[in-house]
Amino acid sequence: MFLIVAKYLIPKGYRGMALFPFVLVKYDFDKANGAFVNHEKIHLRQQLEMLVLPFFIWYILEFFIRLIQYKNKDLAYRNISFEREAYTKETDLNYLKNRSFFQFLNYIKSK
Repeated sequence: MFLIVAKYLIPKGYRGMALFPFVLVKYDFDKANGAFVNHEKIHLRQQLEMLVLPFFIWYILEFFIRLIQYKNKDLAYRNISFEREAYTKETDLNYLKNRSFFQFLNYIKSK
């Protein structure tokens, strides 16, 4: 993993983004935020197990499905299965040591 501060590459309203093998953060202080970095590392693992490109295709398709479902961009984003896993497990800094493959599938079903 390569952690890079890239203020102008991060979309408005977001602080970070995982693009295998990089984690891009908007602010230097976020490099020291364990939960934040772990959230992005979870995305790197998801991307790796899906061979990167299919991850992004699935991510975008699921976002649009959730947008139809919730009719709200923020709710749609928060309910993407990849995001649900990452937000749920971001504070467990040992999560990736024991995470089995395709765990995000456990987060597909809507709340």
